[in-house]
Amino acid sequence: MTGWRPVLAPAVHLRHDRLRGTDLLLLPERVVVLEGGAGAVLRLCDGEREVPDIVAELSRRYPGAPVAAEVPEFLGRIREEGWLR
Repeated sequence: MTGWRPVLAPAVHLRHDRLRGTDLLLLPERVVVLEGGAGAVLRLCDGEREVPDIVAELSRRYPGAPVAAEVPEFLGRIREEGWLR
């Protein structure tokens, strides 16, 4: 995934629902409730950072978390859904 600079697809919006205390992906005719740190990962998908940069930043923020293994896999799944480009 080196060289890929993920960014949310144009029709996809990341929002925090304060009432529920969770992050949401707003899609055309669909809402996806994000779990765990998914929102923190997607907030770093700004089209500027490559996947290794995102992993490095999350590793710094969450020492000891398995971000190196989980984040690229998560981003790949979200990309397959068409929510990232």
